[in-house]
Amino acid sequence: MSYMDDFNFWLNDDYFDQATKDELLAIRNDEKEVEDRFYKELEFGTGGLRGVIGAGTNRMNIYTVRKATQGLANYIKKQGGEKKGVAIAYDSRRMSPEFADEAALCLAANGIKAYVFESLRPTPMLSYALRQLGCISGIVVTASHNPPEYNGYKCYWEDGAQVTAPKDKEIIDEVKAVTDYHAVKTMDKAAAMEQGLYEIISKDIDDSYMEELKKQIIHPEVIKAVADDIKIVYSPFNGTGNIPVRRILSELGFKNVYVVPEQEMPDPNFTTLAYPNPEDPKAFELALKLAKEKNADVVMATDPDADRLGIYCLDTKSGEYVPFTGNMSGMLIAEYILRERVATGTMPANPALVTTIVTTNMAQAITKAYGIKEIEVLTGFKFIGEQIKLFEQTGSNNYVFGLEESYGCLAGTHARDKDAVVAVMCLCEVAAYCKKQGITLWDMMMEMYEKYGFYKETQVAITKKGKEGLEEIAQMMEKLRNNPPKALGELKVLKFRDYKKNVIVDNETGATSETGLPSSNVLYFELENDAWCCARPSGTEPKIKFYMGVKGTSLADADEKVKALTEALQAQL
Repeated sequence: MSYMDDFNFWLNDDYFDQATKDELLAIRNDEKEVEDRFYKELEFGTGGLRGVIGAGTNRMNIYTVRKATQGLANYIKKQGGEKKGVAIAYDSRRMSPEFADEAALCLAANGIKAYVFESLRPTPMLSYALRQLGCISGIVVTASHNPPEYNGYKCYWEDGAQVTAPKDKEIIDEVKAVTDYHAVKTMDKAAAMEQGLYEIISKDIDDSYMEELKKQIIHPEVIKAVADDIKIVYSPFNGTGNIPVRRILSELGFKNVYVVPEQEMPDPNFTTLAYPNPEDPKAFELALKLAKEKNADVVMATDPDADRLGIYCLDTKSGEYVPFTGNMSGMLIAEYILRERVATGTMPANPALVTTIVTTNMAQAITKAYGIKEIEVLTGFKFIGEQIKLFEQTGSNNYVFGLEESYGCLAGTHARDKDAVVAVMCLCEVAAYCKKQGITLWDMMMEMYEKYGFYKETQVAITKKGKEGLEEIAQMMEKLRNNPPKALGELKVLKFRDYKKNVIVDNETGATSETGLPSSNVLYFELENDAWCCARPSGTEPKIKFYMGVKGTSLADADEKVKALTEALQAQL
């Protein structure tokens, strides 16, 4: 079928409601818009669905959500897991409650019980809840930190992590096999509740989640000692973090927590945020204004589904608030946990810290200093969650901490996805520890740079929208794959890794070896002087991303090296 055939099917078939048809009638003369909405199915990828909300096969709407859920239901039944049920959470975005209910009622119509949170909850709480409830799978309706016109649907399996191979491909195949909208099941919500197929998740899950977080605190006495003095500014970015973050900080004894009023309550339009992403400095404008009024020690913000954390810290020497990258904040928590667990004798046997291939190389220096095993996985926190499962199955290691560069980390194993609520809690404990020592988080970061080296990372993202954009991104990757550069600027490429072909080429000797990781469309260039560059298409946005890192002798030196590497990459492209 052509995209116009699909357009006319949606416009004329009785399956689709009148509001959907009215939306399509309004664009029928805009050929480019019609093509963009119907030239393909909204892809159910390894992370689930994500797209712009609207009518059409290439959009997030009740029909594409139902269809994806029918595929998931078919897979669950083939696995014999229908009696275990599926847990569902959702965030503050437009249509999130509706999409959550559509998914639940499709599952219920297939005889699979749905456990649904009564109101918005962070993504990590879904990961926690589905394991507590003994579910076979979980769904989070969220588009994370994407702009307000987006929504999404993330799929989890019974270990609490997002689905990994081979199940991810198997579920994708089941979703693709659902080609007839009329074959998708649904049922009335009242009937589903009456039949025990739709159940609201009890508040007991919230309470037990809080207790699990508290187990990660190493020095509760330090928090009590500085509770009256330390000042924290926090923004939930109009998302799910507001209630759980305030609750955990309050229960631990932090007394001066100031929430940005304009960004406190759920707001699907993110009115004060052009882009609700803690990686974006503009998103911190209101939080920094409040921080200056309150003379706050630390400023924190979580993205709408509260799995990512961004922070600023007061530098008492300059009087300015300094931004921390996800690598920096993650390293602060890692250093504190490793140092204090070793010092207090609470480090488990065979400890391991898990990072991704695009995480800072400082992680290698820190784990080496404390004699901790570092394990690298592919980009995506699901691969870190997968390691926790493997540790439990084999007894090979005990998980201590995991992080990725994109502002996500996890202390503890209560969840199997990045958790900004536990990250806020941990960083507040580190800030309290620093306060007691008469230093700031920035001072501690500088001490770490002096000890391990001035590691600095950056990212270049090139956006290519639409069908043509996808083709351009594919061509860029193939060009780099087939003709990999021997140098980036003045830095020689020592080794070239192609994760799709599972090969590492040593440019010095010509020897080849395997990457040891699953096949993925990722290219990695190991450079001289502990520098590196990695290329991969985004799994959630129409972008190709280039990650880079260097090691300098000072902040200024690291800045210069990052700038030179960025310019060399752009010249290469």
